[in-house]
Amino acid sequence: MAGIDTHEVLNQPTRLADYDLLAAHRPLQDALRFNAPELPLDALTRLGLLAGSARMQDHARLANVHPPQLHTHDRVGRRTDEVEFHPSYHELMRAAIGAGLHGSPWTGSISHVERAAGFMLFTELEPSILCPISMSYAATPALRGNAAIERDIAPLLGTRDYDGALKPWRDKPGLTMGMGMTEKQGGSDVRANTTRAVRVASDAWGERYELTGHKWFFSAPMCDAFLVLAQAPAGLSCFFLPRVLADGSRNTVRIQRLKDKLGNKANASSEVEFHQASAWLVGEEGRGIPQILEMGTMTRLDCALGTSGLMRQALSLALHHASERKAFGKALIEQPLMKNVLADLALESEAATALSIRLARAFDRQQEPHERFMARLLTPVAKFWICKRGSSFAQEAMECLGGNGYVEEGGEGVMARIYREMPLNSIWEGAGNIMALDLLRGLRKGDAVAALRQELGDARGLHAGLDRLADALPDRIESMTTEGEARRLAQDVALAAQAALLVRTAPAAVADAFCASRIGGDWGHAFGTLSPRCDFDAIIDRAMPT
Repeated sequence: MAGIDTHEVLNQPTRLADYDLLAAHRPLQDALRFNAPELPLDALTRLGLLAGSARMQDHARLANVHPPQLHTHDRVGRRTDEVEFHPSYHELMRAAIGAGLHGSPWTGSISHVERAAGFMLFTELEPSILCPISMSYAATPALRGNAAIERDIAPLLGTRDYDGALKPWRDKPGLTMGMGMTEKQGGSDVRANTTRAVRVASDAWGERYELTGHKWFFSAPMCDAFLVLAQAPAGLSCFFLPRVLADGSRNTVRIQRLKDKLGNKANASSEVEFHQASAWLVGEEGRGIPQILEMGTMTRLDCALGTSGLMRQALSLALHHASERKAFGKALIEQPLMKNVLADLALESEAATALSIRLARAFDRQQEPHERFMARLLTPVAKFWICKRGSSFAQEAMECLGGNGYVEEGGEGVMARIYREMPLNSIWEGAGNIMALDLLRGLRKGDAVAALRQELGDARGLHAGLDRLADALPDRIESMTTEGEARRLAQDVALAAQAALLVRTAPAAVADAFCASRIGGDWGHAFGTLSPRCDFDAIIDRAMPT
């Protein structure tokens, strides 16, 4: 049969694949040099090559088009409560854990900054499998509330070995952890939780309880164990809940259904019920919120890192498309309006990267008082502002690709996946209002305002507009009379922190354009409204992925 081709396919960009994500990401390289100049980049280079490979991109696509499947019973009617994943999901998990993106910083094998950079690079490949990776990372410091559990479990959260089977913890080379906080009636108001915890015995792990109740969001239900909140006699408390008990039996965690989410398709999120499920107290009874918030702090860092990684991948796809696609006689990237849009996106991406890596540095230096304050203040600031900017960023980057960006199939389908993923980091672990209020709480403790003044003071004299904003912030904080101003304050602290980093780490073209637009107000209400005085070519050249 003769072919049915009617025309030759022309003017379509090639697939952006088989490239080194780290070598292509000059803003990340500069952020690493600034925050961790002694850090060797060999491992991150290997991860950048792996995450940029066509082979791993194929695994990311397959893990999303074949989402997890819930099996509540086996063929003869026995309760199993298992989630089945496509093999590509397990390949991605194996790669992320092999790179140490879960609990490795707590074992001392890598720093928080190195892990943060790796997390961002892997997000460019596939973000949704990083949910259990992030929670495994965040759980380790919270386990310190139970020395026996920490002794047994924490080392296995830091190994580079992945085993996706449900087995007792002693039979596995490595573990993953999830969390269960929210319930139907409460959401972010976890004090409204109704799950009950009844003490039944003491053993090698301390006080054992039985939990009866539910969780409306129970993230990554195939993890080996979870930190959950439940009401004990003394109040809301934190518990360690394994999926498989020491005798090999399944804990009584009943998966009711998997969430049908907008994005994050490769990851399983669930609703569950506990039927006298065995769990062990972590920390003190009645102190569950402070205990589990140690976990929340680290996952909020990952929300900022994840959004920064998604921004970078969306920008890379937009730049690649614009450099290879022609319209009206020349490449899109040569069109003046497209230059403005791409340069504006590049500024946003670089600022997000700079702030996220700066925040990771604070967790590496918790022995320093200033860095403890920065971890406390910049965590809600970065989570609020970077994640809040993500969805509009993804929409604008998608528009650069036109219809090719809106479709799911093919190499360009990655952009649609990014767009669906973007809102998650802003919602998960505390939406915008929660973060803004958390910043207010942090600013009211100790010398937090002085620490913020010191952080911004390191950039004093490098840009007049930044100096004015930095000088005004302490008085605004001191005179603030209503929580209704908290979002504006979080925004301005974020912009000041980003500008203070860029004027010290980025080329003048980038720093000047960022300060003129975000600080000086020479900007519109949409991307692509930078001043024509900006050096678009220099900004775009720095951001190019290849």
